[in-house]
Amino acid sequence: MLTRRDFAQWAMAAAALGGAPAALAQTRPPSFDSLIEFRPLGQVTLLHFADCHAQLLPIYFREPSVNLGVGESKGLPPHITGDAFLAAHRLTAGSAEAYALADRDFARLARAFGPIGGMDRMASAVKAIRAARPANTLLLDGGDTWQGSYTSLASKGEDMVEVMNLLGVDAMTGHWEFTYGEKRVEALIAKLKFPFLVQNVRETEFDEPVFKPYALFERGGVRLAVIGQGFPYTPIANPRHLIPKWSFGIREKELAATVAQARGEGAELVVLLSHNGFDVDRKLAARVPGIDVILTGHTHDALPVAVEVGRSLLIASGSHGKFLSRLDLEVRDKRIAAYRYRLIPLFADTVPSDDAMSDLIRRVRGPHERHLATPIGMTESLLYRRGNFNGSFDDVICRAMLEQREAEIALSPGFRWGNSLLPGQAVTAEDVYNQTAITYPNCYRREMTGAQLKEILEDVADNLFNPDPYYQQGGDMVRTGGLGFVVDVGRPMGSRISDLTLLRTGQPLEAAKSYVVAGWASIAEDTQGPPIWDVVQRHILRAKTIRQDENASIKVRGI
Repeated sequence: MLTRRDFAQWAMAAAALGGAPAALAQTRPPSFDSLIEFRPLGQVTLLHFADCHAQLLPIYFREPSVNLGVGESKGLPPHITGDAFLAAHRLTAGSAEAYALADRDFARLARAFGPIGGMDRMASAVKAIRAARPANTLLLDGGDTWQGSYTSLASKGEDMVEVMNLLGVDAMTGHWEFTYGEKRVEALIAKLKFPFLVQNVRETEFDEPVFKPYALFERGGVRLAVIGQGFPYTPIANPRHLIPKWSFGIREKELAATVAQARGEGAELVVLLSHNGFDVDRKLAARVPGIDVILTGHTHDALPVAVEVGRSLLIASGSHGKFLSRLDLEVRDKRIAAYRYRLIPLFADTVPSDDAMSDLIRRVRGPHERHLATPIGMTESLLYRRGNFNGSFDDVICRAMLEQREAEIALSPGFRWGNSLLPGQAVTAEDVYNQTAITYPNCYRREMTGAQLKEILEDVADNLFNPDPYYQQGGDMVRTGGLGFVVDVGRPMGSRISDLTLLRTGQPLEAAKSYVVAGWASIAEDTQGPPIWDVVQRHILRAKTIRQDENASIKVRGI
């Protein structure tokens, strides 16, 4: 387990390996050549991205201002944000790197440095690195790739299969991929030109593996194994009825056996391509021997240095196609003798567009372009989602449900995906889909008692703030509209939520009283109601201009 002393060493490594010199005043993003400049090391180059959420084009995406750690992870990376993050990495406030990696002064810096990501930019970076290291490079996709946009929803994930095939991915794992249902997942896997690796999913009836657990590769004369680890709590966080014949879990014992099997087949290097989430993988690294590298995903963390846990390296590559990780490894005697790492931000204004990928993206988006570009309003506020508690775009979604569904209280899931919008920017239909594009979008309207609402909030809070990472089973805290409360993150399960207040009246919620609640993304099979994107678009069309003040209805204690 990483200690505070380890963290101090980690911060010094951050200063050495990343960050702009304090004296450097940037007025535009770094050049492409400087972004991919790298002194090669060893025999193996691992390239990694995760959680792109089907974003084909460059976007704005603000990193979180609140990312709380609990238990042994409290105060450790990735649970530092804002000024503390910049200080730990000696990043200059106002620099391009600070803009990419932190939340401070985001709107101003976004206008200066432009959007980030885009699969055409990703393709250019991958091609350049492969050209320099053709026999050494392995490109790995950490999952949450087939979901998160209108085109992925309309094509049921097939657009992203085409994109990843063209990108030349060597292996992937999954999470939101499973929300297309068993048959569709199997059909899409059949179209992949690379393996879909998941060691921790079994058939419920026969306890047989559903997917290939690992694959062996040779790079630079080194034989290496890549083991896939899908999100272990998929049937809890997402509808079980979509995957009724598959069981999930962390499966430590099976993972250790898979590591041993791969080693027995000659693997000199073992890489876990994981969608567990950072804190789960930090614990896993300390408990399962023989894993050299964990390429972690799910929690969308972007760290510019590798985190060492025992003999394992943890790599966190961010989300939404903003970054490409490069990890060079020197392997001797079946272990890592030396490494060099860089998290590469893909600034769209300076990273060139790859022609072949651009052509594919135009073909994929062409039939939908007019619909997606339809303006439905504008925003005077910075709209974002990412963070432990309500984001401003989440607040817009909640306001839409309160208005359009005539509800007293709104509940919106703590999803981490969805682009950000700058003040003065038009809100398009595509922006709404980027926040809402899922296969179970129905916006319900039903009555719940005060006791039921407290129970929901307590359950989600434990998924986020349980001190044991293996019990952290969801995303961020459920977003609420029309409801205020206090959350004490340091208290035990069942006692974190207090002072629930109906904002419309200012009165405390009564345990036995029923309230009209609207929500979406229910995991129940027969949920009725209009799709959430229709609800949100009607609200924005009616409002014309979005003004979203900072949400002050949630009080956080125990930090």
